[in-house]
Amino acid sequence: MSAPLMMVCASFLFATMGVCVKLASAWYGSGEIVMYRGLVGMAMMAVVCRQQGVTPKTGVPGMHLWRCVVGVTALSLWFYAIGGLPLATAVTLNYMSSIWMALFLIGGGVLLGGARVDGRLVLTVLVGFVGVAAILRPTFEQQQLWHGVVGLLSGVLSAVAYLQVTALGRAGEPESRVVFYFSLSGAVVGLVGSLLLGPGLHAHTWQGIGLLLAVGVCATTAQLLMTRAYAVGRPLVNASLQYLAIVFSYGYGVFVLGDAMSRLAVLGTVLIVGAGLAASRLRQSQVGGAGKGGDVEA
Repeated sequence: MSAPLMMVCASFLFATMGVCVKLASAWYGSGEIVMYRGLVGMAMMAVVCRQQGVTPKTGVPGMHLWRCVVGVTALSLWFYAIGGLPLATAVTLNYMSSIWMALFLIGGGVLLGGARVDGRLVLTVLVGFVGVAAILRPTFEQQQLWHGVVGLLSGVLSAVAYLQVTALGRAGEPESRVVFYFSLSGAVVGLVGSLLLGPGLHAHTWQGIGLLLAVGVCATTAQLLMTRAYAVGRPLVNASLQYLAIVFSYGYGVFVLGDAMSRLAVLGTVLIVGAGLAASRLRQSQVGGAGKGGDVEA
């Protein structure tokens, strides 16, 4: 399978995972969904690791711990936002990671003093935030602002998680081990959060079980496809195609969930996608185009 096709499939699966999370939130809390997503992912990655001859032993446990803390927090916040926002809105806010990474580059250039800040990069960030304002305006009117802010924060933490995954790759850690520990931490944190902070664990229905399995299988399969696509394909092409998840989410939202999307929210989404694509191109030219060998969702 070619890298572009793998990215299209991964984007579709991530969008499918999103609609399953939205539907499952009627039966389960966000912590529970994170836990079951982690359990399914851990089982799948254990099989992959065994096939690849990858052991759990790592020489950089601290890096894995920090990546898992940030990644699972981002994932939990995103699942919470999906439960209270139109699906496409929640997905768009999470996919602002490219814009946040551009902002990190700008901040790093300012702190270093001698580094010149690219004005085009500043412009992409400004355009991205105009898009955010356009998206959050309708959510404010519908009393969904809190979920919008949470979704926005999930995008910030996702950007940090992507940088951590890149660092783990440079340290020689195989992707399967990185994803395995991420899934393991999600299962543990989801369980603890559900027992301590949430209403506990809910009883299952066959429909609920099917949705939870779909969340885990779609997310883990999409992760593997995306990781492989970044390994063999062109990073900018991959970064562009991953935004198809937003398009797929709009389709799911309108035709499956009955979401009503305002023109202002659609305009905001277009601005964020355009700014994200431009930021990806400019970041590549400045830092050599490091790929995101991790999870779009975290």
